[in-house]
Amino acid sequence: MRKVIVIGCPGSGKTTFAEKLNKTTGLPLYHLDAIWHKPDKTHIPREDFDERIAEIFATDEWIIDGNYNRTVEMRLQQCDTVFLFDLPVEICLQGAKQRLGENRYDLPWIEKELDPEFEGFIKDFSETSLPKIYELIEKYKAEKQVVVFKSREETDKYLKNF
Repeated sequence: MRKVIVIGCPGSGKTTFAEKLNKTTGLPLYHLDAIWHKPDKTHIPREDFDERIAEIFATDEWIIDGNYNRTVEMRLQQCDTVFLFDLPVEICLQGAKQRLGENRYDLPWIEKELDPEFEGFIKDFSETSLPKIYELIEKYKAEKQVVVFKSREETDKYLKNF
């Protein structure tokens, strides 16, 4: 395990898991939210985002935390290990709400309320995004280690036994 992606629904615990995995393995950790978002709540151009991801790919070891559906396939092509968070929507919504008002290292502002569009994305994730992610994982699974978490308890158990 040297090139890792952590993907899945927002609020599922991806970032917390990626942080713990970073501490356990020492692999450099990159948060896609921190790359994409600017402090003024705008984002960098897609070309710059893709260039930053390519720079990470050029290194020997990494953990990339974040979903960003448009770039999942390119990250799947480059990684050797995939951690997919496939948790119930209620857990993901709860996770997204729990971090409101918190200062986060992966986001350059403090979210005060759950954006309705973002909430809708979370609610629709299992129907709109997850099937494509599973399709891509199926396409690349022969040369990847794939771990799918269905609960937070499974993530804790994995890290404990790592």
